[in-house]
Amino acid sequence: MKFTLGWLKDHLETEASLPDILEALTDLGLEVEGVEDPAERLGAFTVGFVKSAEKHPDADKLRVCIVQTSEGDKQIICGAPNARAGIKVVVASPGDYIPGIDTTIQVGKIRGVESFGMMCSERELEISDEHNGIIELSDDAEVGQRYVDHVGKTDPTIEIAITPNRQDALGVRGIARDLAARGIGKLKPEREAELMPGFVSPIKVTIDEDVLAKGCPHFTGRMIRGVINGPSPAWLQDRLRAIGLRPISTLVDITNLFTYDLNRPLHVFDADKVEGDLRVHFAASGTTIIALDDKEYTLSHEMMAISDANGAESIAGVMGGAATGCTADTVNVFLESAWWDPVTIAMTGRALKINSDARYRFERGVDPAFTRPGLDLAAEMIQHLCGGEVSELVSAGKPLDMSRAYPLDPARVESLVGMKIPESEQIRILTELGFGVAKEHGGIEVWVPSWRVDVKGEADLVEEVARVTSLTKLKGQPMSRKPGVTPSPLTPAQQREGRLRRALAAAGLNECVTYSFVDEAAAALFEGDLETTRIANPISADLSHMRPSLLPALLQAAARNQARGFADLGLFEVGPVFAGGEPEDQRRNASGVRIGQAVARNPHGGMRPVDLYDAKADAEAALAALGAPAKLMALRNAPGWFHPGRSAVLSLGPKNPLAVFGELHPKVLAALDVKGPAVAFTVFPDAVPEPRSKGTARPALTISDYQTVERDFAFVVDSDVEAEQIVRAAQGADKKLITEVAVFDVFAGAKAVEQMGEGKKSVAITVRMEPTSATLTDKEIEAVVAKVIANVTKATGGTLRA
Repeated sequence: MKFTLGWLKDHLETEASLPDILEALTDLGLEVEGVEDPAERLGAFTVGFVKSAEKHPDADKLRVCIVQTSEGDKQIICGAPNARAGIKVVVASPGDYIPGIDTTIQVGKIRGVESFGMMCSERELEISDEHNGIIELSDDAEVGQRYVDHVGKTDPTIEIAITPNRQDALGVRGIARDLAARGIGKLKPEREAELMPGFVSPIKVTIDEDVLAKGCPHFTGRMIRGVINGPSPAWLQDRLRAIGLRPISTLVDITNLFTYDLNRPLHVFDADKVEGDLRVHFAASGTTIIALDDKEYTLSHEMMAISDANGAESIAGVMGGAATGCTADTVNVFLESAWWDPVTIAMTGRALKINSDARYRFERGVDPAFTRPGLDLAAEMIQHLCGGEVSELVSAGKPLDMSRAYPLDPARVESLVGMKIPESEQIRILTELGFGVAKEHGGIEVWVPSWRVDVKGEADLVEEVARVTSLTKLKGQPMSRKPGVTPSPLTPAQQREGRLRRALAAAGLNECVTYSFVDEAAAALFEGDLETTRIANPISADLSHMRPSLLPALLQAAARNQARGFADLGLFEVGPVFAGGEPEDQRRNASGVRIGQAVARNPHGGMRPVDLYDAKADAEAALAALGAPAKLMALRNAPGWFHPGRSAVLSLGPKNPLAVFGELHPKVLAALDVKGPAVAFTVFPDAVPEPRSKGTARPALTISDYQTVERDFAFVVDSDVEAEQIVRAAQGADKKLITEVAVFDVFAGAKAVEQMGEGKKSVAITVRMEPTSATLTDKEIEAVVAKVIANVTKATGGTLRA
């Protein structure tokens, strides 16, 4: 947003200096991005008087001029057709930078004659596009005087950044209102238009019902006949050029002025080119229109158009059409002022790739209550500058009612901001900003003005008070705290997840953070639901689905590392996975992979590749960190991406799996281009029950004073009997005395067949008995041994090996 200091003072009565205004703007949230001072850009150019102008001896179109300057008489060669004796001109001396031609002039020779400067045109000074001759100044210009001082071009241009929530600052008056609230001057009263309508407009307006309900609730217009659309006055052209706009004609320049001055975009139709009445409607798909930028646009059914009997004449709220645009021959005009739905305008502008000033403002929200006043003020200016007669109002719909009020507790400002701002000051600030304020029930009731669509509650009111007061006045203070140890802000689940991460890192795994998306092939490989997890607008083709598991991304990361020569890897990640597209389908998992060698080459022994017991150790370490019970069932129902004979599920009961581990299936490794061996695990933290103990102390340590007894057993069982069945049966023989059962040998294979027969194997276990009340006697030991043999025989059908 650009404006000049003089423009600002049209709305703000102030004696503040430019630096004070700039500092206040930035502090108010309207960050100053730059200031352009014409006195700095054009300050080097001075007034000169052409004493003589003789024909160049070697060029018909050049003249050798003697120019009186502040540095004495100078010889300057000039080819402008109006270069002649007796005129006052703008002189640039050697070393001066000419912005219009991006050149620093020097002393030079032109056709053998030296030239000690330059007489400038308006285009060379970037005043206008005029380049038919040099600038001719009035007789009252003083030789040696700065050109900018003579013409009064000393008004600096200020550029500020506007955040999306400050649409009211897209007009100079809104900026002046903020500065007045800060105390940088006083806001001048808003002027009302004085019109004398002289006829009924022959052009009427209708709004389709579906548009009236959403897209355009209010449309106003006036016809003005008998206008003269010539160049706009110098003050208006200067104002537009200062903010980077090119003056076109008085009618167009007035609409541009109102856009930047009062944040009221307008449009002017050439009334003589309008056939019949105007209709506001959603366009038929495929409708084409040539806009004012001379480009053709194709509209869809979601875009609004203003049409006459000939068809679409304007892209509503975005850009007018060329067919009804105003020219120098325009005599009768129809001036339009309407309120357009921000969402519809934003969608239209993005789809058509049109970035107009009107779209920029309408999509952020303009003041709906200023639709009619803005029309009348513009009509008055057109009548004043172009002449003509104004019609009575043409209107359809009614202004959008955005009136709303919120209570404000003055103490709430201090609690949220941390500054003590007196209630009277809060009321003053809000009143200066245009809010209506009344004291009610010990607090303040605040009515929001129609131009502040961003204010939607008490917190926004507090922000306004704090913003105008200035947060630079906020002083740091230590936060109060209660005595004692501050409780952790983390939930129990977050604390457990932290312990889980530390445990996996302590096991030698490196943590990864990967995208929550995978490609379709990886999602299918890990049995994801391809339809419910498909992303409607993926950021890339290989990130098309929400991940069903953490393992695909970890394995892809491992493959990339292997491609770069890193063969031995240990990676883990804790994050969300998705079984479907609903919120309840999301859960958190912890997964890890080990690839390559568990023990690297060394002088003390051979290498050892990773195996499923490495993955089991990682899974058990993770479960221990989560507080899972130590004794879990090992089930064979691991997912299909694990090796079916070298994987297991650790489960708390048959229906509550807590983790899965094992070797990865060769087809998975091949699909993801991972070179084995590779093992992996996945832990389900949400399935691990919370520990029953609420205290922080460990349970009491109980150690028996009596001698422990260990007995070894070797059972011959069928080859398909799991060792865990034997362990569980032995533990059940005497739960009080038996504290540990462990497998220490498995004898199977060809030699086992020779000794024990086909389909048999030998499993050896050690049973540890720990008495608590007295030393065990031989008789008691033999009784436990007999129970162990009986339990194992009953559970597995095995026999004690001789």
